Amino acid sequence: MKGSFHAPTLDHEFFPGHVEGTSNKGETGHVVNMWLTDFAGGAFALDRLMLVRLLMTAIVAIFFLIAMRNPKLVPSGLQNVAEVFLDFVRIHIAEEILGKKEGRRFLPLLATMFFVVFATNLPSVIPGLNVSPNARIGMPLVLAIFGYIAFVWAGAKRYGFFKYVKSSVVIPNLPFLLHFLVVPIEAFSTFIMRPATLTLRLMANMLAGHIILVLLFSATNFFLWQANAWSVVSGVTILASIAFTMFELLVIFLQAYIFALLSAVYIELSLHADEH
Repeated sequence: MKGSFHAPTLDHEFFPGHVEGTSNKGETGHVVNMWLTDFAGGAFALDRLMLVRLLMTAIVAIFFLIAMRNPKLVPSGLQNVAEVFLDFVRIHIAEEILGKKEGRRFLPLLATMFFVVFATNLPSVIPGLNVSPNARIGMPLVLAIFGYIAFVWAGAKRYGFFKYVKSSVVIPNLPFLLHFLVVPIEAFSTFIMRPATLTLRLMANMLAGHIILVLLFSATNFFLWQANAWSVVSGVTILASIAFTMFELLVIFLQAYIFALLSAVYIELSLHADEH
């Protein structure tokens, strides 16, 4: 029995909704890889990645609802686990960057970002799911927009919108002519690059991890079923697959941490925009 190697394709996961059965006359059949396409004109159509997003977000919400449904002064069980997780975000992200006062103020946002990113990264190593919804740009973009709104709102709330924008893009004591060069650079860096880098960093890391895992497990399948000397190589590729899966678990945590941490840093910069 000979194995066959199939290069991984992203079409069915990342470009769902193509029409199966289109004729030369333009007549179309049904849309594949999508659900609820006939409901409300397809406005609520879902593909597999969207279902995974909804599933993992629901798991996070249900976990905290159950854990904190009857909080006690001395926590135990799920409440203890939830508080350990929340304390990590509070101490090592919110208060570390923003201080105690502002850290508590923005903790709900930063904790939500951390846990949602972490939970939606996890499917990349869960059998049967095997892909992170954050490997497609939609989810990272939505989370980055929330971070963008938060840091702009924080600065505008403290200084007023126009003073905040001015403080963010105008560097004091520069020669007048240099402002024509520096102001566009600062505006681009602050209001475009910050959300863009949040989005692309998360998406690119999870997409790369997904592709590498698919290649390693596909190679294992290919070499194993050669039923000759090449089958020995499958032992190497399966060990590499396991090792990279362990590394991917680290990446899953780090990407959630970095996303929440950078969001806190951007909020902190907005709160002290006049110290440019």
